[in-house]
Amino acid sequence: MSAPVDAPDLFIHSPLAMFYLDAQTLRFLDVNDAAINLYGWGHDEFVAMSMEKLLSPAEVADFQNHIRRLHDPLASADGKGATWRHDTKEQERVLVVEVVLQRVRLNGRAALHATVIDRSVETHAEEENRELADVLNRAADAIIVCDFEREVLFWNEGAERTYGWSAEEVLGRKVDEILGMTNDMVLGCMSGLMVKGEWRGQLSHLSKKGVPKLVEGRWTLARDEGGQPKSMLLIHTDITESKKMEIQFLRTQRLESLGSLASGIAHDLNNILSPIMMATGILKDSLDEDARKMLQIIEDSAVRGAGIVKQVLTFARGVEGERVMLQPKHLVSEMTKVMVQTFPKNVDIQTHFAKEPWMVNGDATQIHQVLLNLCVNARDAMEERGGALRVTCSNEEVDADLALLNPDAQVGPHVCFSVADTGSGISREVMKKIYDPFFTTKEQGKGTGLGLATVIGIVKSHKGFLLLESEVGMGTTFRVYIPADREAKVEKKKKVTAAELRGNGEQLLIVDDEATIREALVATLSANGYTCFTAEDGTDALALYFERKQTIALVITDLHMAMMDGITLARSIRRVSPEAKIVVSSGHIDKESQTALNGLAVQSILEKPYTAEKLLRCVKAVLHPESAVA
Repeated sequence: MSAPVDAPDLFIHSPLAMFYLDAQTLRFLDVNDAAINLYGWGHDEFVAMSMEKLLSPAEVADFQNHIRRLHDPLASADGKGATWRHDTKEQERVLVVEVVLQRVRLNGRAALHATVIDRSVETHAEEENRELADVLNRAADAIIVCDFEREVLFWNEGAERTYGWSAEEVLGRKVDEILGMTNDMVLGCMSGLMVKGEWRGQLSHLSKKGVPKLVEGRWTLARDEGGQPKSMLLIHTDITESKKMEIQFLRTQRLESLGSLASGIAHDLNNILSPIMMATGILKDSLDEDARKMLQIIEDSAVRGAGIVKQVLTFARGVEGERVMLQPKHLVSEMTKVMVQTFPKNVDIQTHFAKEPWMVNGDATQIHQVLLNLCVNARDAMEERGGALRVTCSNEEVDADLALLNPDAQVGPHVCFSVADTGSGISREVMKKIYDPFFTTKEQGKGTGLGLATVIGIVKSHKGFLLLESEVGMGTTFRVYIPADREAKVEKKKKVTAAELRGNGEQLLIVDDEATIREALVATLSANGYTCFTAEDGTDALALYFERKQTIALVITDLHMAMMDGITLARSIRRVSPEAKIVVSSGHIDKESQTALNGLAVQSILEKPYTAEKLLRCVKAVLHPESAVA
């Protein structure tokens, strides 16, 4: 049944906009003053148009459906409000209104009475809030709004991504409890807020899964109209990964500095060791048996020191050493001696070898480093309770199936070095990152994270590959595969007599800026039948060579010298004497220098430090390539 018509005064003077519509045509029958003020049309203009004038084309059909439900007794829509967007006369703004329609009789005809409640202000505010929330959700930073009791009021999607908590899980909870902040952290941030109205700094948080997060925090305090603290805006930028990259960058810089320092130290040590190693060779023949034994100890120690220097250079600068055919059994045996002397007694060291291991072509120092790194890691995995460390060396044929599973592998014979322990094992998650540079599971200061990165680099440089098997609590096995040669045999150096190494008065020009090395070279070569002239730098050497170029048979020059380096000297000599014989000596030759020396067709490169025998062999081979020594 239709509702009664409002009293005329109540309709006209109501603060709410009201109007009557024809129930069939939806034309305006009457409007009150509030409606005229709200929409901007006059009374006569209203009664000359229909309701469709207020609606956008998209809403006309919806409004008509609403009217049909209004006339349907079962729909019960009579007297219920619905929200619409209405146009105004000037179209300066669109109104968002709630319209309550009731069926009435007006002057004997069916009509609709509409009461309009303007919701524009709150709707626009809500839309602005939604737009702001959408913008904040798009931000990469974690943006959090809390009341002054630190209870979360807003939690954007950036915060969800950073910490793993959804907004539904955190709203109403204290932010410091969610993020695992200590009381000291909270007090520090809040005191800064109260004094300055803002706080900035780095904070350590925990994600939902307990993962540590390092963030750059910016906290800002908001106050109410009375100046009292009302809420806080927290903006957190996740810098966990960038901080890791910064630490890695600093470590890389330190390693580069270490590499430069190592090169300098190696150069000095090689210059110190060279005279010692040459002098022992001279003195052997002039001492009795007991003294020769002591001298041999000195020589062996010097050779070992030279090997250590080479290993430091290999690690710090990636120096690629000499590749020769190696017997794997000897490498493992030498390393086992080191482990027995240095590893804890609760580590049971076991070794096993193939009956006749195949030969591998490689750098003995680098392969030794690979095995030692793997064994040290195995030792650390058994640090608490000890266990068994088994090192084996076997001959294995890599087939197409295994090669297919390992991109760096090639089909054919390989020697497999296996290092197995009964330690704590490695989780699947850690195994994914185990070869990454600077990744380590060890405590701060106990590991650089470079061990396995170095291992994989050396193995790949030898055209080999690496397999890892591990289970938490059950131990770990690393298998290093290096291409092998079934037929190769270790070539034993020919034993030569002192007479075969002697010279026949040939004139040699010795160039080195280290006086001790020049003296040791002259003493060694003079004692073995050579005539020596010396120069302390490239400039003096070039002048001396021009004087005696017809008689000088060989130039032995250091590579790194202040006034004129060995490459420049060799190039200058080649210009005047293309057939001149030149030997370059150095403790470290980089790739650029190696390329330059190859281009100059230098006859030999003598790696410092060297023994008297190695020096004499080199000189004899260059001067007389047809000799048995060569």
